[in-house]
Amino acid sequence: MMIALHKQARTTPAVRAEIAASAESAHTLACRYGVTEATVYKWKSRETVQDRPHTAHRLQTTLTPAQEMIVVHLRKTLLLPLDDLLAVTREFLCKAVSRSGLDRCLRRHGVGNLHALKPATPREPHKTFKSYEPGYLHMDVKYLPQMADQTSRSYLFVAVDRATRWVFIAVKKDKTAASARSFLKALHKACPLKIVKLLTDNGKEFTDRLFASRERQPTGNHEFDQMCQELGIEHRLTKPRTPKTNGMVERFNGRISDVLKTNHFNSAEDLEQTLLRYVALYNHQLPQSALKSKTPLQAMKDWHHSIPTRTCSTSDLTIVRDVTINNFY
Repeated sequence: MMIALHKQARTTPAVRAEIAASAESAHTLACRYGVTEATVYKWKSRETVQDRPHTAHRLQTTLTPAQEMIVVHLRKTLLLPLDDLLAVTREFLCKAVSRSGLDRCLRRHGVGNLHALKPATPREPHKTFKSYEPGYLHMDVKYLPQMADQTSRSYLFVAVDRATRWVFIAVKKDKTAASARSFLKALHKACPLKIVKLLTDNGKEFTDRLFASRERQPTGNHEFDQMCQELGIEHRLTKPRTPKTNGMVERFNGRISDVLKTNHFNSAEDLEQTLLRYVALYNHQLPQSALKSKTPLQAMKDWHHSIPTRTCSTSDLTIVRDVTINNFY
């Protein structure tokens, strides 16, 4: 049983009940329980041994009850902020009302929180990625922190397969077109499935859409575009200033940010090896809710059984898995 006592109370309900039931003198009871005689007389005259509320019976408010009703009605109907409601109240109801007094009035009547009075706006339902077969990859570049043994920061190139969530990364010293071309070449060699489409942003390492030619359409002469043509890959670009279009790889970059925050790195090599180990763990050991609790490698094998022409054989997947683990660990 929880008993709420006043913070300066010298007696408990049990002691008060003994005082009320005792026939001894007030002086004797006061000496026994360490209280004043006035306290003894107080508990003898009361019908209950619980503390009474100390709230004033009549609140000293500037507004009359009728004016408070008007204020509350204005708050509910017009949804006025406190300062605006204060101006209206002083102009038409009571000039002497204070801001704090008006705020206490609103709180007493349960309308102190303006956001709670506003109608709830329905949330836009989360849009899922359109279902694609394996081979549609998202690519992006993430800045990495500069290590003590580096003269400049490095960059992490990331590629994620939309269907299986398989991830491939590489650390580059810069984010030039040559680095992007080198990454794509390594990705094409390491990817255990045929890359059909590739989605990137409009960075100058990926396209000349907004930089070299100042045109809205890419010319096709960019190093990265030429590499895609050589490999038979369709290169798609996101709309300018819409990073959510490439949200899949952005979410994985968020995972990388968590790794960077929770680890200490002694060198650039230590940083790179840690990221490679994490990607290996992600691909082979971490189930993904979007894949119905399967790992990217398991999802890739399932796709192989359903559409074998788009992926490599099961034996090839086993070889890729073993080689990847040996290289990363």
